[in-house]
Parts: sequence; structure tokens; C-alpha cells
Amino acid sequence: MSAPAVTELWSADEFVGRLRAEGVRRYHDQHPFHQRMHAGALTRAELQSWVLNRYYYQTRIPIKDAIIVSKSEDPVFRRAWIRRIGDHDGRAEDGPDSGGLALWLRLAEAVGLNRDEVATCRRVLPGVRFACDAYVTLCRESPLVVAVASSLTEMFAPDLMSRRIAAWEQHYPWVGNEALAYFRGRVPRARRDGEEGLAFVVAHAGTRPLQEMCVAALVKKTEILWHLVDCVQAATGAEGAV
Repeated sequence: MSAPAVTELWSADEFVGRLRAEGVRRYHDQHPFHQRMHAGALTRAELQSWVLNRYYYQTRIPIKDAIIVSKSEDPVFRRAWIRRIGDHDGRAEDGPDSGGLALWLRLAEAVGLNRDEVATCRRVLPGVRFACDAYVTLCRESPLVVAVASSLTEMFAPDLMSRRIAAWEQHYPWVGNEALAYFRGRVPRARRDGEEGLAFVVAHAGTRPLQEMCVAALVKKTEILWHLVDCVQAATGAEGAV
């Protein structure tokens, strides 16, 4: 009987290339709703629906990051990754309104929503809730390196955030520049987080099956983000093209 074939490890360059290719091809910046947003074609109600529903995703980020921290035996990794939780939840020394969640609620107020109502998540669409909870489940049920790989959509976030800032300043000036603080802050942080996450995944996905699982996790994450926007688009009756 012949020995089973050994699947060769992708080189670092090939692995990174596959991750980037899947992200570029599938990232939700290409969603028709986002294209309409950046073209200035969304109504106030459509913007409000997106801000309200996207807040639920924002609340899941520190939860999935806490799960990732709990998976690691390395204190160096834990110290580095836990910073992400503070980025979203805020830090005691910076005050209660310093984190990304507070900045998102400020955005909600600026688009005409009630901050307290948004914070309850009572009006979040069931499909959005399902998709975001699936992200937490993915991180909970995956090995550490695969859970980290699911966060690599951050590699593509800085460009999207930069385009979003420019589009909102041009097309939705009624929102106000101060309300865009979350987007501005995420440009450098997402770039940093994406680079750190990618370096960890490349260093620790030491078998071809793990590499393939990492690529699949990134694909799954893009699908979750896409589904979130699908739900908002369907609920608002937004058109599918610019």
C-alpha cells in the first residue's frame, strides 16, 4: 500500500497572497449598498438603519476578542491582543466615552437616532443578529490561529474607512465631522491590527490544513459582513445598484 500523499505547506508569500486575494475579491466594500453609500445615494432612513444595525456588530467585536485572548497560553500575545478590547469598550483612564462603542453611539445620535435605544439593540434585524453571533461562534469554536485569521478583514478596512470618511463629508454633511471620529480612529488602528494579525497567522499556521482553515475563516468572515449589509438593504428596500 502506498503512503498517503503529503500536502505541502504554502510558502509565506503564497499563503499571504491567497488570504489577500480572497479578501479583495469578497470584502463588503463591493456590496451595492456600500457603493450607494459612497456615491451619496442613500436616504437618511437608509443611513440610520445601517448605523443602528451595524452597532450590534460593533458590540460583538470585544466579545470575540475576549474569546481569542482566552485561547492563548502566551502572555505576550494576550497583552497585545487585549488592547483591541480597550479600543472598543474604552479604558477606565480615558473615561467612559473613549472607546469605539461610545463613538459609534455618537454617530447614531448624529444621524438622528436615539442613543439609548440603539444601545439596547432591540431593533436589530434578526438576520443581522444571526450573522454577528455567527462570528462570535466561529471564534469560539476555532483554534486560536484560525480565530485570529477570521479578523483579517481588518487588512482591507483602512481603505474602506478612508473612502467612507470622504463620502460622508461630501454627501452627508448634515451628519457633522465630529460624528465621524470612529471611522477616523479605525484607519490607523485597523492597519495596525491587520498587520499584527497577519504576522501571527503566517507564523503559527504551521500545516497546510491549518493554512486552508485560515483562508476559509477569512472567507466566512467576509460572508458574515456581506450578509449583514444584505439584511439592511432588504429591510430598507434599497436598490441593488448605484
